[in-house]
Amino acid sequence: MATDVRKMIDNLLKFYEFDNQTVISVGAGGGQFIEYGRNSRQVIAIDNDEEALSKLENALQNLQLKDKFTLINSDFYEVNKKGDVVLFEFCLHEMKDTKTAINHALTMAPSILITDHWPNSEWAYIVDEKEKVINSWEALKKFKFKKVRRYDTFQFFRDYEELFLKVKVQGENSINRIRQYKDKKDFTIPMSYGFALI
Repeated sequence: MATDVRKMIDNLLKFYEFDNQTVISVGAGGGQFIEYGRNSRQVIAIDNDEEALSKLENALQNLQLKDKFTLINSDFYEVNKKGDVVLFEFCLHEMKDTKTAINHALTMAPSILITDHWPNSEWAYIVDEKEKVINSWEALKKFKFKKVRRYDTFQFFRDYEELFLKVKVQGENSINRIRQYKDKKDFTIPMSYGFALI
């Protein structure tokens, strides 16, 4: 990962108390933030991407957390599990309708924890997600926040090729937006993200 994931995990663990919680994690595939599972009672990890869940399974194996996690390969809206908190892992902006997603989550748990890009994040612009992120946070304003917090970090890259490999799946807009980094070495791109608890 090209950013300080350890710091992001530390911020998440300070923001929300996971101890003895049953966590329903949406978009958990890939396993970047699974450390929260160490203190949780149980984690039900939902992702519609089979390959991402395979990465998560490997990460769980490496960190000896496999016994804490149940992996479900499904569309979030088709899952009706119950827990203490639903955690959206940098995926809410990708959902078609933020309000519908939150309302479904509220049928599963009394608390909703959102981790996502912040609307004015340079990184969200680079990966062509800024508009989706803005719309998602706007829709979240219709719900009552128990607390919300913004954080700033950076994405680190050794060279343009590393950046290109990371963003090429995002499409042509992203590829056009990274041209300014073509001849740069050891550079950073600002990234703002936030946590919100409903």
